[in-house]
Amino acid sequence: MFWAVLLARLVLGLPFFVFGLNHFLKLFPSPPPPPSDSLAWQFIDAIGKSGYMNAVKVVEITGSALVLSGRLVPLGLALLTPVAVNILFYEIFLVGKAGPGVALTGLCVVLIWAYRSHFAGLFALRPKIG
Repeated sequence: MFWAVLLARLVLGLPFFVFGLNHFLKLFPSPPPPPSDSLAWQFIDAIGKSGYMNAVKVVEITGSALVLSGRLVPLGLALLTPVAVNILFYEIFLVGKAGPGVALTGLCVVLIWAYRSHFAGLFALRPKIG
């Protein structure tokens, strides 16, 4: 189980870390944008021009560093899972076909299951205050 979780952490964390850094450092060319008349292009254009993507990439780098380091992995998952789900939704609703978002979201689910004892409080039916 240890090795499977370690592998899942690496496979999840590395793409987020590399592509997060690439956004700022331009290490390699970005993939071609979607057609300019599509909803996907309008979405990418809007988040790019607004600066929103910069914030997302900082969250990706921070979350992936935590997941890769093995320290504060549940916090890293709490940061990366919403990003992975948004990638999945972008692919499904705006692009119209599945892509890496399926694998990223699946890895997040697997890792949340592996660290489920740390997330138990989120699923409390009758949580107590304080």
